Amino acid sequence: MESQVGTVFSRRAPVLGALTLCVFAVAALAGCGGGGGTDVSTVVDASVKPPTISGTPATQVTAGQAYSFTPTTTNPTGNTLSFSVQNLPSWATFSTSNGALSGTPSSSNVGTFPNIVISVSNGKVSASLPPFSIQVAPDPQPPTISGTPATQVTAGQAYSFTPTATDPAGGSLTFSIQNLPSWATFSTSTGALSGTPASAGTFANIVISVSDGQLSASLPAFSIQVTAVAPPPAPTISGVPATSVTAGHPYSFTPSASGPAGLTLTFSVQNLPSWATFSTSTGTLSGTPPAAYVGTFTNIIISVSDGQASASLPGFSIQVNAQSPTISGTPATTVNEGQAYSFTPTASGPTGLTLSYSVQNLPSWASFNTSTGTLSGTPSSSNVGTFSGIVITVSDGPASASLAAFSIQVKAVPPTISGTPSTAVNEAQAYSFTPTATGPSGLALSFSVQNLPSWASFNATTGTLSGTPSSSNVGTFSNIVISVSDGQLSASLAAFSIQVKAVPPTIGGTPSTLVTAGQAYSFTPTASGPAGLTLGFSVQNLPSWATFSVATGTVSGTPSSSNVGTFANIVISVSDGQASAALPAFSIQVNAVVSGTATLSWVAPTTNTDGSPLTDLAGFIINYGTSATNLSQQITVSSATATGYTVTGLTTGTWYFTVIAYTTVGTQSAPSNVGSKAIS
Repeated sequence: MESQVGTVFSRRAPVLGALTLCVFAVAALAGCGGGGGTDVSTVVDASVKPPTISGTPATQVTAGQAYSFTPTTTNPTGNTLSFSVQNLPSWATFSTSNGALSGTPSSSNVGTFPNIVISVSNGKVSASLPPFSIQVAPDPQPPTISGTPATQVTAGQAYSFTPTATDPAGGSLTFSIQNLPSWATFSTSTGALSGTPASAGTFANIVISVSDGQLSASLPAFSIQVTAVAPPPAPTISGVPATSVTAGHPYSFTPSASGPAGLTLTFSVQNLPSWATFSTSTGTLSGTPPAAYVGTFTNIIISVSDGQASASLPGFSIQVNAQSPTISGTPATTVNEGQAYSFTPTASGPTGLTLSYSVQNLPSWASFNTSTGTLSGTPSSSNVGTFSGIVITVSDGPASASLAAFSIQVKAVPPTISGTPSTAVNEAQAYSFTPTATGPSGLALSFSVQNLPSWASFNATTGTLSGTPSSSNVGTFSNIVISVSDGQLSASLAAFSIQVKAVPPTIGGTPSTLVTAGQAYSFTPTASGPAGLTLGFSVQNLPSWATFSVATGTVSGTPSSSNVGTFANIVISVSDGQASAALPAFSIQVNAVVSGTATLSWVAPTTNTDGSPLTDLAGFIINYGTSATNLSQQITVSSATATGYTVTGLTTGTWYFTVIAYTTVGTQSAPSNVGSKAIS
């Protein structure tokens, strides 16, 4: 039955010999000790690039927790990819469109689900992940341990830490430790770690654990750094000396300093100004510079010492300024019409000199006192506006000083309006909003509105907007502006909108997303709506095998084997004739009924086609399908010593199989003869 067909792969690499494949069904095929077989040899098309599949699925999940794995694929040919799985766990589902395996095992699924194989095919060739297992572990309740141990201690000082631990089952707890510091002791009954280190160092990766005899828990690993006893600190000095003084005015600065107990502090200074004195016991620099010393005295450095160490302030300068008058004060920059305004600055000057004041850009409604600097007056409505560039100056004759230029804005007094109108109302619900408004006494207020909704009325005396919208008014009424006026000035609320909302019906329910071919499917949503309105249902993307009730919203039917696949984007909606609601889009996956297996066996090649020994055989690739000319599914057997394999998950019909051997460098043999088996 064997047929040897040579296939050239590369110019120099040896090529594998042909394989002979046998399918054990009712009787053995020819070439494997049986009769009636047919020899078929096929030359591999090197231009057909298979898809690739990769990913590392989790091999463990705890009962009650969700599991999900989706492989990563590449598709060099661009053909549509389809996925298949072998040995799918009973608690899991599988997507043939993206290869996703997912599900949540229950406590009844505790155990190991072995030999799971996920494959991908582009319609011509396929690839598979290595077989893997998923172990469903029970959901234990371990003890708990907590606490934050100190990570630093000074040599010679006591250290102690005791964690907090509980056992949900109420059992007895014992403690253990890893990497116990050499200077410490540990209690296995309380978990207390304690001791007094003698010398500096770091004790790392300490782990305290608690156990109830079956399960355990640990604190995160931590370190304890033992630090040496610090030497006595150096003295400190601080303070910010003034950097200017006016001639004839006293100057004084005393720094703050501290040092170790028992040591006496002394102070020193570099570049002491000639007009100043310095205290070596307090560090005080003081003096009154006369007019002859106007100028800058630089790089003054004050230091403190305890006899062993010293510290210094940064070098600083003192500028002696000529004496001039001073002026200060913050004038008000606004005044309402009809309101009195007054501002008097504060000023001082050298003894014996008389101060006088002047002003620039005095407002037309104001007066100015040259003896006190007072600017005062009462603006009228005709003075509404801004008076800018006002400067008040003081002079002692030889020198002068000025306030910063300022402005006075005379404001008209408008009415005020406030309030926060509601921006939404349901149909048939009453709406009402009244703003709050005030104005100058003696003036009557009136209200107006822009863009009044058609369903509302407005009161020009109170500003109240009210009304009850009907179902025909559903929508948004925008840019509504309520204003108030005293006959001279006005004010408005910010523009707002009122949305009249329809009261929609509701719909709920969670449809099943899986059904097996030949089994009945049915889902009816729950819905409610406003009293007096009849509900009607509709559906989008109804599966071809299903029917739909417009009165109840029920989707039902029994898919056949020809309906295997996914029916996506199904949307069920309910309407009361005015508004509607819909369930989220969902899919129904129709799964095929799996019923058959086929056992394959083969004789591994021992030589290359050029007669040289075959030394780097890596494994075998099984290609199979329901057409002898379209073997669209693939299984990789990664064992050079394998002589057979059982293919599972075969549906009703005739299945065809070939085997290809491959080497460690990827060289492949010609396909074996095609074997077949009928599954019924």
